Amino acid sequence: MFDKILIANRGEIAVRIIRACREMGIRTVAVYSDVDRSALHVQIADEAVHIGPAHSSESYLNMKKILNAAKSTEAKAIHPGYGFLAENYQFAAQCEKDGIVFIGPDSRALNLVGDKISSRKRVSKIGIPIIPGMKAVCKDIEAFHEHAENIGYPVMIKASAGGGGKGMRIVNEPKHLKNSIEASMREAKSAFGNQSVYLEKYIEKPRHIEFQILADHHGNIIHLFERECSIQRRHQKIIEETPSSALDNSVRQKMGEAAIEVIRTTKYTNAGTVEFLLDENNDFYFLEVNARIQVEHPITEMVTGIDLARWQIRIAANEKLDIKQEEIFQRGHAIECRIYAEDPACHFLPSAGKILYMKQPEGPGIRVDSGIFTGYKVVTFYDPILAKLIVWGEDRETARCKMESALSDFIVFGIQTTIPFLMDVIQHPDFIAGKTYTNFIQRYFSDWSVSEQETFFNIAQIAAGIFKYDQEDLTSKTVSKIKKDISPWKILGNWRIGEN
Repeated sequence: MFDKILIANRGEIAVRIIRACREMGIRTVAVYSDVDRSALHVQIADEAVHIGPAHSSESYLNMKKILNAAKSTEAKAIHPGYGFLAENYQFAAQCEKDGIVFIGPDSRALNLVGDKISSRKRVSKIGIPIIPGMKAVCKDIEAFHEHAENIGYPVMIKASAGGGGKGMRIVNEPKHLKNSIEASMREAKSAFGNQSVYLEKYIEKPRHIEFQILADHHGNIIHLFERECSIQRRHQKIIEETPSSALDNSVRQKMGEAAIEVIRTTKYTNAGTVEFLLDENNDFYFLEVNARIQVEHPITEMVTGIDLARWQIRIAANEKLDIKQEEIFQRGHAIECRIYAEDPACHFLPSAGKILYMKQPEGPGIRVDSGIFTGYKVVTFYDPILAKLIVWGEDRETARCKMESALSDFIVFGIQTTIPFLMDVIQHPDFIAGKTYTNFIQRYFSDWSVSEQETFFNIAQIAAGIFKYDQEDLTSKTVSKIKKDISPWKILGNWRIGEN
């Protein structure tokens, strides 16, 4: 087992991995940019290395700086988390060359499945249905026009080198194709360092179903059942749940077997997800392989009891999977809501600033994966996710009601968040009925605005926060430094609502 791991990421996923390492007795190294000097992942790691300016191209996407940080701290492995370099096969290859373990698939498998076009080609050869589309990336706009005409509009432009909704555009008619391709290429370049995009047929009103897999280096492959990720805004998942209300046991078994076959044929190892679109006839189509741990992995952990972050590390250390497929069961129902630093009342514009006060929900069956704290300064250089709220219940409605209660107890002052928007989504009649499709937000919430009731609720939250603040009598103080000039806890002094 490794004695030290560098986490090449930031925010809540870096915190999640550091805590898993701590439980396993593994020392950790955090990396940070200029604006993340006092971030939570930096505070809780055993060591921290500064890697450059705020822009990700000069810090979190800079392979040389991250590898140098691993070498200088004698870290034996690098965990990439999700996003940034997590699906970059060149980074994995450089780790291999330098004798550093990349906690994820090897560079060959990553090159194959991380490139959406390559994985589509391979999967089509083993008889798993794929969505009609391009079989190669290209930069020729005329070639895109030709493919779009052949398969018919609407079409979807997608980034070849990554996921997470980055670089995705729906195009409904030819006149918008060129601008959409160029915009997708710019966004893909910024997010993944690779501007390659391709085109496929857009299936209207599907469900987005993904199967979580684990595969070791000894030929053992298991799936941990499905997650439904159909509630999306601008192709970015915002609410996920498991099990899916759309699957019966027969379809679930077929999709699980297909997911394992995809992993077997690509010789993929470590954790990942095989993604499908499910149409209204319960026919499913291979979408892509996400070659990393997913944002929504906690809900799988909640219903199966299997720690995915720990298994990523164990597999990377060449341990064998000691879990058999027939030993894995789904127990109860779990839902995750992603809390973003966005203002839903103003077209979801990024919201930056200092968090003046924060209170996380607590209780049985409630989990919060977070990278923020009272006093934390939210910036706009990176993905706006602040935290993930995860709940578990004995059945879907119990879990949904628990999520409703937990969202109402999640208080963040100083910036805008998506909490009130998420509250409305989970209370919608079609969500309650399990009628969740990828066009759900577009159909029901395209003109969403803050209600009067929510405004009064926010005022009540502020009043409660002020009362709690007074009761706790928080004072500004200095604590012992754990590494250079970084304090482990940031505690505010006197403040007022509206402070910048």
